Amino acid sequence: MRYVCEVCGYVYDPEAGDPDSGIAPGTKFEDLPDDWACPICGAPKSSFSPEE
Repeated sequence: MRYVCEVCGYVYDPEAGDPDSGIAPGTKFEDLPDDWACPICGAPKSSFSPEE
């Protein structure tokens, strides 16, 4: 499942991960570190919701 930043609209796709932040492809959203933030706007993980 993909998650969307409610602040800027960035979509976290587990298949792609977030290589620029050291997050490997295949990393589930639930497994992201608690201090991970949106790579675009810096919003916290709590600002993301499941994509519908």
